[in-house]
Amino acid sequence: MRLLNRREFNGLWVALGSFASPTGTAGAASTGAARTAKFRDGTVVPALGQGSAGLGKGKHPHAVEEEAVHTGLSLGMTMIDTAEVYDSEEFIGRAIAGQRNRVFLVSKVWPNHVAGNGVMRACEASLERLGTDHLDLYLLHWPNGVTNLSSVVTAFENLRSAAKIRAWGVSNFKVSDMEDLFRIPKGDSCATNQLPYSLADRGIERDLLPWCEQHGMPVMAYSPLGGTGASLLRDPTLVRIGAAHGCSAAAVALAWTIRNGNVIAIPESGSVAHVKENAVALSLTLTPQELQSLDAAYPLPNR
Repeated sequence: MRLLNRREFNGLWVALGSFASPTGTAGAASTGAARTAKFRDGTVVPALGQGSAGLGKGKHPHAVEEEAVHTGLSLGMTMIDTAEVYDSEEFIGRAIAGQRNRVFLVSKVWPNHVAGNGVMRACEASLERLGTDHLDLYLLHWPNGVTNLSSVVTAFENLRSAAKIRAWGVSNFKVSDMEDLFRIPKGDSCATNQLPYSLADRGIERDLLPWCEQHGMPVMAYSPLGGTGASLLRDPTLVRIGAAHGCSAAAVALAWTIRNGNVIAIPESGSVAHVKENAVALSLTLTPQELQSLDAAYPLPNR
């Protein structure tokens, strides 16, 4: 499939947008109730949150990025995901100051920091950087290098008992990793598994996504717009579908990702305009025909 260059993209957007409404401007996106996802403990969150791996690093002025975060919160994207290795926790702490009660706050511990009482120390350091007394969700960032998963689970449970965290989960775990985790005492208290998932990266649909569904566990999808380069946003199929709904290709890609109620997407943006585009996905309803077109354009890869 050939991607559009910038000139072709702009031309197609304008041309298709002229058919979206009689006035020649794109109409409002086809909307329904805002999508949510439910964790295993009954906690309900919006199916679209905000990532932060690249925020606070000077790509945009901090004030602009803070405004983008505030815009996301006002539009219902109240889950904010960060991690100790992102170097964005202090930025997020400033951005949500005075609004902590509106935010479902997620951070992660790096696997190199879990030995001994490392999980407790890492959590305390994250809390200090974030300017809060608790995390809503705390994740083990990777399974790599963790030789005693049971001790990590125990540390998470101790943090929960101490009200430092309200729930815990994992990230980048394969099915075999999840099965190992669930064999550990209290391992089945895991709330979620955060993974890469997008139209361009559908591999987890073969085994991991069904496994999590069977265990009543939503998946958190990072890089839901396809990661570096975001070629999805220039794809003519997504551009055409977006024009039909009066929204961006990004909103289409995100609406596809969260379509079934068991995925929480966490796109990152330091741009107010892009956050507004993303937020449309919370209530964007794609037709069966549009879903078929997207499946045809981005089929599930062979094993």
